[in-house]
Amino acid sequence: MFILDKPYVSKYLEDTALKNGYPVLKNAPADDLELNQDLNFYCEGYAVNQIKESKNPLIYCNSENAIDWIAKNLEFTDIPRQIALCKDKFEFRKLISKIYPDFYFKEISLDEIEMLEASSLKFPLVLKPKVGFLSFGVYPVYNEADWKNVVKIIRADIKKYEKIFPKSVVNTSSFIIEEMIEGDEFAVDVYFDTAGAPVILNIYKHPFVSKDDVSDRLYYTSKKIIKEYLESFTKLFEKIGAAMGLKNFPCHIELRADEKAAIPIEINPMRFAGWCLCDLAHYAFNINPYVYYFEQKRPCWDEILSKMDDGLYCFTIGDNQGIENIKDVDYDAYADFLTTPDAVASISGIQDSKTPRGELFELRKIDYKNFPIFALVFIKLPNESAVFKILKADFGKYIKV
Repeated sequence: MFILDKPYVSKYLEDTALKNGYPVLKNAPADDLELNQDLNFYCEGYAVNQIKESKNPLIYCNSENAIDWIAKNLEFTDIPRQIALCKDKFEFRKLISKIYPDFYFKEISLDEIEMLEASSLKFPLVLKPKVGFLSFGVYPVYNEADWKNVVKIIRADIKKYEKIFPKSVVNTSSFIIEEMIEGDEFAVDVYFDTAGAPVILNIYKHPFVSKDDVSDRLYYTSKKIIKEYLESFTKLFEKIGAAMGLKNFPCHIELRADEKAAIPIEINPMRFAGWCLCDLAHYAFNINPYVYYFEQKRPCWDEILSKMDDGLYCFTIGDNQGIENIKDVDYDAYADFLTTPDAVASISGIQDSKTPRGELFELRKIDYKNFPIFALVFIKLPNESAVFKILKADFGKYIKV
């Protein structure tokens, strides 16, 4: 069953539910989304009864906003326990501490943060909400000066986060300090099946412009990435799933990996990549991640990879860059920039015909008046230089105020 909520439901997800007749919970948040009325809606009471009668209930949430409903209505299942272990980053670290016995982490209150002497800390470190979402409230701290700056701005930042997310999604009453994890960052869409075995549906690389960058502007996958990390990540998730007792559970796992080890950053429960960006699997691998989860299917990676080219399959988020009172967005110019290999060529209109352009699969316009983004884009890029062009770009020039 789908439990749908704000901020966003893609047409691809909605069409998947409609075509396959998958049940969709009909509650107040779903009504606010103005979904297709031909969907197979289950009223709340009927949905709860159906789940009670199922030995292995399969539930997917497009948004962690739905966690509250699950906690209140599905307490008779193991789902709330699994969610709580993922959302509470301190408990999550404790559970997997046997896998990483030398990893340093500590729970800390907001008052303690402001009283703590920077000289007592071991840098570099990361400070983040004990319960969080995406990169909201995540602070990389490399030295005492960084720490003092975080202390100055953290309360103002908290007020912003509290306006956007419920406490079940981002709760800034308590934080966790942990050692900074080295290596490249990745994110993985995976579900744990009825036996607790992990089934990977996508592996994304999450590049950054600099060591201080914590944005979610762009992720990409490729044949090379899947080949290199599929086996090792699967083995790691087997250990994590066993430690946490994860079964019948879709999630989005963020981790960092280098030549020494792969260490998870966090597990986002009951969903794959947020804002329906997991739809990238359709363009990259020709698989439907929602169908694979509900039907408990495993990708035939050998066959999928044999048909793939060497392109980088990406989703990128058009962020508002803090600009307010937006009147319009030049979506055509924005899309052209994303697929033009060279930023200078994009501005001047001159392009080397030998340089391959990116391929635009889909641009989804987002309500920029109510959210801090104006677009979600699925594209194929020719190389990493095109990726970093997008990461460094000023999207403000496509915004009209």
